[in-house]
Amino acid sequence: MKLGEKLRYLRLVEGTLRGLDGEMTQQDLARAMKKELGRGLSQSYLSQIESGARPHLTNDTRMLLARFFKVHPGYLVDDPEGYHTELTSDLRAMEDRLDLMLINGAEQFTDDADLSEALLRIARYADTRKAMILLGAILEAPGLPERLMEVLKPAAGSGKVRTAARQGASL
Repeated sequence: MKLGEKLRYLRLVEGTLRGLDGEMTQQDLARAMKKELGRGLSQSYLSQIESGARPHLTNDTRMLLARFFKVHPGYLVDDPEGYHTELTSDLRAMEDRLDLMLINGAEQFTDDADLSEALLRIARYADTRKAMILLGAILEAPGLPERLMEVLKPAAGSGKVRTAARQGASL
């Protein structure tokens, strides 16, 4: 977000907080700063900041605006290129990549229906990362994969695997 956008946003929030039924105008801001802080900025200077004609603030101007809006002075700069304000996590992005990898794998193994379906099931699971960690733990436990296969798939082609999976035995 650019500095001008942030200033417009702060005017909107401040106007709402002050019960102005909308944003605080640049003129309202100039007056309120002068009245409350003893000094302020002109409406034309605020307009230049918001339009991008003045992309950088002096330290005094930044501190004055930060004090008026009660924000950290570091907020009053352009965000770096590629910066996102959404609350996203690296974990969610990793899960998305993992799901995509599993789906691509399922497409590559269409000639092995069981493997392809297993990869798709894992990708569709709500917490793919947890499912993969669980699978890894199962494979590390001596004899557990074989015992689970006996329970979930006692006879090839009997259909009991699908029944057991429907009854909650899936990841």
